[in-house]
Amino acid sequence: MGSRRDYYRDPNAPKANTLVPGGSALIVDEGGNILMQRRRDSGNWSLPGGVMDIGETLEQCVVRETREETGLNIEITGLLGIYTDPEHIIEYEDGEIRQEFNITYYGRVVGGRIEVSDESTSVRFLSADELADVPVHDTVRLRLQHHAEGRSQPYLG
Repeated sequence: MGSRRDYYRDPNAPKANTLVPGGSALIVDEGGNILMQRRRDSGNWSLPGGVMDIGETLEQCVVRETREETGLNIEITGLLGIYTDPEHIIEYEDGEIRQEFNITYYGRVVGGRIEVSDESTSVRFLSADELADVPVHDTVRLRLQHHAEGRSQPYLG
């Protein structure tokens, strides 16, 4: 796995050279804890997800990526929001500089068991208190905040 660096509202961020559709899943257990993975490439805790492959829908992508990254099978149950802030830039060591494009779905576990993939160092459900004390990128914190607000409509941004 390569490394990545996230820039958010940073005037020194490099100029994006790609835009790639991606999605993630916000999955809550019976106790209100949220499924998170600790990314190997950045060390941040994040929602499971990834980028689309040709031939699949974004929902199928999020189900596949969640299974690959966490070992859990999920179904999509709703939409948290659309996150396409041009001020969130992700720089990869191979020279790709990507503008954020993420649609975050709600999902629920329907099978499988938690397993750590080669993309992460840990996968588990974290409480709100735990999430306050671990490294989480600001753009993921925004999604967690939108979830905590119990919005009646998806975030569009």
